[in-house]
Amino acid sequence: MYLGKYEFEGDTNDLVKAYDRLMTGIPQESIGFHICVKRDDGITIYDTCPTAEVFAATARDPLLRDAMVGAGLPEPRVTPLGEAHSARASATLVT
Repeated sequence: MYLGKYEFEGDTNDLVKAYDRLMTGIPQESIGFHICVKRDDGITIYDTCPTAEVFAATARDPLLRDAMVGAGLPEPRVTPLGEAHSARASATLVT
């Protein structure tokens, strides 16, 4: 599992609304691990893909970019983070 992040700068409340619009079009079964973090100056999305190559291709995918723009998100700063060694979570999910 490969982890990367997408950072969006701007009004946090507006970005969260745009993120929620984006996620309505993403099939739940296509998501491995995904979390959206609110910051004072925007949001950061941490997302996993099976490999670094798949992450890179996904980050460049024009369909994803079009979906982001259509939802109202600005151009993100994309950072590949690395291969996950371990991931743990409680049974409680926040939506």
